[in-house]
Amino acid sequence: MLIVRSQKRRPKKTDAAIVEVLQQVSAEKLREYVQMLAFPRHYEVERQANIRARDRLLILLHGFGYTPVLQGAYHNIVVTSNGAETGPHLLLGAHYDSVPGSPGADDNASAVAVCLECARLAKEHDIDSTMIVLFNREEDGLLGSRQFVAYLASEPAWTVAEAHIFEMVGFCSHAAGSQRTPPGLPLAAPNVGDFLGLLANRNSNAIAENLLTLAATYLPRFPVLALKTYFGIEKRFGHLLRSDHTPFWEAGIASIMWTDTAEFRNPHYHRASDTPDTLDYEFLVQVTKLALARTMLR
Repeated sequence: MLIVRSQKRRPKKTDAAIVEVLQQVSAEKLREYVQMLAFPRHYEVERQANIRARDRLLILLHGFGYTPVLQGAYHNIVVTSNGAETGPHLLLGAHYDSVPGSPGADDNASAVAVCLECARLAKEHDIDSTMIVLFNREEDGLLGSRQFVAYLASEPAWTVAEAHIFEMVGFCSHAAGSQRTPPGLPLAAPNVGDFLGLLANRNSNAIAENLLTLAATYLPRFPVLALKTYFGIEKRFGHLLRSDHTPFWEAGIASIMWTDTAEFRNPHYHRASDTPDTLDYEFLVQVTKLALARTMLR
């Protein structure tokens, strides 16, 4: 394992067209998306609320100009920027369900908000070969993403070159001691929770390196840390396999998990207090900008 930092990477020359698009990321819209979903919406316990969340997402994506597809028994929501035939795709994904009783603003409306803002700007600027997938039932053993990845084998039009899975990306703290390291992990995280974390394996370590360089180039004051894993060692650490990137890893598809590290930073994890007012929307803007830069430069 290896932790690498964007501050240690040499920036490259910026592209004016990319800078122009990144400047259009809206903190106000990100807040609106989070607020739109911030109610308990577990697939089984709050079934009607889960359906309401699904329908709100469908309406919004239609409004952006997409034709959403409901995939699988659990209604994963799938859109592509310029039609399914333009792959292989760069996939941006997040789960839209929550645990019972939690509004799930960070877990995982924050991540859905990043995907929605990327979807809006990808459509407005004709960013090719981008796929947005909003998974259901992550909180029930990754059921939605597992069903989606299994379906990919039978749907050649949905070829995925790389997947970026967003899992709680809106909580930031600048206080000393606000960040903890997952137990059993042999490397220590910084003790201040002001960074975006990226998790990569042998199939995606090179993508993590690209993201660190992009952050150094376009977001030089935004700290990004990547945990690279090698030789399949991630399988020995359960904390590294808890989100929707895992089915992609198991299928050999290059995938990165983006995270604020969940309960190792956010005290509201899986609680009724996980509300929109606890999030840092400027932090969320930076996450979105980095994701957009990757879609434009891959």
